[in-house]
Amino acid sequence: MNESRTAVVRRARAIHRALGETYPDAHCELDHLDAWQLLVATVLSAQSTDRRVNTVTPALFARFPDPDALAGADRGELEELIKSTGFFRAKTDSLLRLSAALIADFGGEVPAKLEQLVKLPGVGRKTANVVLSDAFGVPAITTDTHFIRLSHRFGWTKASDPAVIEAEVGELFVRKDWNSLNHRVIWHGRRRCHARRPACGACPVANLCPSFGEGPTEAAIAEKLVREPRG
Repeated sequence: MNESRTAVVRRARAIHRALGETYPDAHCELDHLDAWQLLVATVLSAQSTDRRVNTVTPALFARFPDPDALAGADRGELEELIKSTGFFRAKTDSLLRLSAALIADFGGEVPAKLEQLVKLPGVGRKTANVVLSDAFGVPAITTDTHFIRLSHRFGWTKASDPAVIEAEVGELFVRKDWNSLNHRVIWHGRRRCHARRPACGACPVANLCPSFGEGPTEAAIAEKLVREPRG
């Protein structure tokens, strides 16, 4: 059944409210103290988990506390520090170039504008939006794999391009709600609405979801699928 635009907006906002009741403490799960640390952690999180990154960054930031220190890092030492996050050679290259660019172009400070962030080596639109949202409080939608999957399941968009998804989903919500939307949707994707066997029977938005039934609908079975993110 085709929904009117108004119906889609109302349902989307009802899902946002329900997820807020389920995950009242939803937040960015990458540990960080400032924009610089969040930027580095987000680069490291590619093809990894937040929990894994959080085991690496304390030693990394103790050894290289700022862009100046990291730009002058020994490649071998840096690779060893971040090795467990995967793709460590490519990530090492990105971090070295990123640090150098921050020093050369922004005086070692992380910029708070999208158009400046995406010009940095290794920083795409998704990473830039994470930093804008969680370090600077700028309304921004973060289209990670969880957000994209759930946006499709919720019927918010049919697009596959992350930039189009960002724009189309953004139009359904008030800008001030974008940051909380990121966290709630991502938490739900990690805990219940999994890529395989979503916990439909233990879902707080089951009555609002057009994809209900993709996973087990029996509560007893679905509850066993609810989990905290793995390391």
